[in-house]
Amino acid sequence: MNYKQWLAGQLAAKLEGLSQEALAELIEYPPNPQMGDLSLPCFKLSKQLRKAPQAIAEELKAGWSDNASVQRVDAVSGYFNVFLNPAAFAKEVVGEVLARQDRYGSQEYGQGRNIVVDFSSPNIAKTFHIGHLRSTVIGNALYNIFNFMGYNSVGINHLGDWGTQFGKLIVAYKLWGDQAAVEAGGIDELQRIYVKFHDEADVKPELEDEARAWFVKLEQGDEEAHRLWRWFVDISLKEFHKMYDLLGVKFDSYAGESFYNDKMAEVLDELKAKNLLEEDGGALLVRLDDFNMPPALMVKKDGGTLYHTRDVAAAKYRKKTYDFDKAVYVTDAGQSLHFNQLFKVIELMGYDWSKQMLHVPFGKVSLEGAKLSTRKGNVINLEDLLGKAIEKTREIIEEKNPNLENKDEVARKVGVGAIIFNDLSNNRIKDIVFSWDEALNFEGETGPYVQYTHARTCSVLAKADPAETQSFEGFDPKHLENEEAQGVLKQMYLFKERVEQAMHKLEPSIISRYLVDLAQSFNRFYHECPILKVDDAEVRKARLALVESVRITLKNGLALIGLEAPEKV
Repeated sequence: MNYKQWLAGQLAAKLEGLSQEALAELIEYPPNPQMGDLSLPCFKLSKQLRKAPQAIAEELKAGWSDNASVQRVDAVSGYFNVFLNPAAFAKEVVGEVLARQDRYGSQEYGQGRNIVVDFSSPNIAKTFHIGHLRSTVIGNALYNIFNFMGYNSVGINHLGDWGTQFGKLIVAYKLWGDQAAVEAGGIDELQRIYVKFHDEADVKPELEDEARAWFVKLEQGDEEAHRLWRWFVDISLKEFHKMYDLLGVKFDSYAGESFYNDKMAEVLDELKAKNLLEEDGGALLVRLDDFNMPPALMVKKDGGTLYHTRDVAAAKYRKKTYDFDKAVYVTDAGQSLHFNQLFKVIELMGYDWSKQMLHVPFGKVSLEGAKLSTRKGNVINLEDLLGKAIEKTREIIEEKNPNLENKDEVARKVGVGAIIFNDLSNNRIKDIVFSWDEALNFEGETGPYVQYTHARTCSVLAKADPAETQSFEGFDPKHLENEEAQGVLKQMYLFKERVEQAMHKLEPSIISRYLVDLAQSFNRFYHECPILKVDDAEVRKARLALVESVRITLKNGLALIGLEAPEKV
């Protein structure tokens, strides 16, 4: 049951001129259980109803009819407070969790419509570093959330596999590269010569002209340029897949920038036909002065295409292929202007689906306050970070649980989970200054804490008599009326609402913070309320039903943000 909607419906019948939807927006969850489980602040109704807030609350209390879901109502200081029947509430929440299992918290909001999520999108021949982590884990969480809410998510890794940087890399390889060294060193060797190119270009600017010329050759189908480019791409993808496997991230398409190379001429022809393309000093652009934006450059003076050209082609292709309800782009906030320009160009082309395109910006990652830069070598390799997290987790396991089975597998799940959770515990728009100490801190409100709590629920259930956990049907909810149990129930009830908020706000951190709250409330219950060491079989059964419900909810929530839920740690 949606208690806010239910209460709003009850009150709408008593408050003339106020809709159920409007009232539902006003109803709150009081921070103190002594103030009720649901509360309507009457201050915002005072002007419309021409009555004092307390008078409104008193009238609602006087007109309240007995209801099995409600224990009592009260009117205090302008608030109409509702105290739910704790046993009925327990039966409702636990019953729904146990009935819905891995679908608990989900909805059919999307009704099977497609949502394209463009995320991760690293550049070929550059190390997969901590700057790529944010787009990858935020995008993956949104992908999961949309699926959970009834959409069909289409994950696209729009690889940076085209552009002038490949001209630079070809020049660098021909000057300082060696096939054996690249085969042995992989992406690290490609990055080394790429960084060397920029160092050398600072004193030999003519190298930049050579690079541009090689990229034009690549666009024109030059055999040698294409062979080297394909080799660089294959080496890079091998490294990227290692990272995605570690992170548990999958994509439905790896169509990168190069995929649209043969689709850009059509875009340019359409822009010309619609009188949107203008020549400026040999370059071709779309003017956006009327919208307080600089022009969107479509073709450079040397004939090379740019991000805008490829992104328009990609948007048209995705709409035609997936008929998306929404197209979501997960990139750092520094690209906000680019996407505003992109969406405006598509709107000017006459496509009303431009309104279905969304940019999901996130804050940038810096290293001790300095901007990350591959060309300057100022990055932290993500493989190194994940490796250290897994190693630290392995050491903790050896110290605290040396007899644990599958230590390496558990260390991977918890170590990688710690890094993902550390990122997703922050509001996505917040800038992050990377710190090794913070990233590898597993104490407090962290992913390992939530995973450990999940493992604790599994441990309790495993130690119980199998007959007691085979079925929880018919548990007596009156044994879950105590404060600690009710605290857990309230948190579990909120899961569906939090997932919906995360979807609408495109904010995975809402779920991360929720999981910490649920874990904390369960651990209070665990320490205050004996579960297995209780003589009364009915009390034991009710508490085990609650434990199983928490296990399900934690596992569902962890899965949404891309974390695994180990049963033992």
